[in-house]
Amino acid sequence: MRPPQVGRNWLATHLPQAWLRRGPLSCALWPLSMLYAALALGRRWMYDSGAWPSSRVRVPVVVVGNVVAGGSGKTPVVMAVVEHLRAQGWRPGVVSRGHGRLTREGLEVLPGLSARDCGDEPLLIRQRCQVPVFVARQRVEATQALLQAHPETTIVVADDGLQHHALARDINIAVFDDRGTGNGWMLPAGPLREPWQPARVNLVLHTGQHPAFAGFQASRTLAMHGQSAQGQRVPLHSLHKQRLMALAGIAQPEVFFDMLRQQGLRLEHTLALTDHHDCQGLDLLSEPGWTLLCTEKDAVKLFPLYPDAGLRLLAVPLACSPEPAFLQALDELLAPLQHQPPHPLPSPHGHPTS
Repeated sequence: MRPPQVGRNWLATHLPQAWLRRGPLSCALWPLSMLYAALALGRRWMYDSGAWPSSRVRVPVVVVGNVVAGGSGKTPVVMAVVEHLRAQGWRPGVVSRGHGRLTREGLEVLPGLSARDCGDEPLLIRQRCQVPVFVARQRVEATQALLQAHPETTIVVADDGLQHHALARDINIAVFDDRGTGNGWMLPAGPLREPWQPARVNLVLHTGQHPAFAGFQASRTLAMHGQSAQGQRVPLHSLHKQRLMALAGIAQPEVFFDMLRQQGLRLEHTLALTDHHDCQGLDLLSEPGWTLLCTEKDAVKLFPLYPDAGLRLLAVPLACSPEPAFLQALDELLAPLQHQPPHPLPSPHGHPTS
């Protein structure tokens, strides 16, 4: 079986490569990047000067984002941070813009919603972390709705949003992969959404293997199993003799494919989709004898489309583990912010519990 030829558009394919150096394409786009830089710096100045207000909420806000376009492992970092905060006694909630969703209104990510309703990354975070997740076009709106619906929340983690200063934040975490800041130019001549100034963030976390500058390190590893829609786990080593196809609708699909190959799997076909691809209209499992491996982010969209696939469709989880020094530094930054006791959770009888 030959997989469907659904690929990435020309810009999504070529620009990330052009952004790694100052070649002909980047140089041709450089005048536009100067305009973009002026707009970005002007917008930032309006917030820094107080001309445009930033809204502060009653709990600490941690923003996990990046200054480069394209994925850098940000959402796995968000989930790792949320799990750590919960282990430290915080009651976290997550807000996101919900990139790729077809709805416009703000809403809570609840069981039964699809990625089309709320976005694939918020849905994945909700399913994996089991914490309140809200999406809205404005993160302030999402945060206020979250705190109103879940007053027991003691900290909010924003998935992306370093450049969205309307929501005041207490801690900024910038995530980078092996690309670093690329060629150092602003969009569209380079990958930068804003000029990179380390002093404007509290923590830098590298998810790649070759950090380009100072910061903490996080390791990314695949789980040793794939998981079906019904929750059944299949060891990856048991798939060595099966006909395998891999799909990834993330910023850098080849990273996922390479990690599968490093597990000793032979991929007969790979299908690289654009980031946040909705996976509608794909004919993936029409012929017997194939097993399709995908990321968890793609699984939240594929599982509902192929409810009867069983063990023929497996999501392979990705574990992100920040080094202990990063988590310790995060705790030290949060310590002064624990000035209020957690809001009491309601008991099953409707009365506060201690």
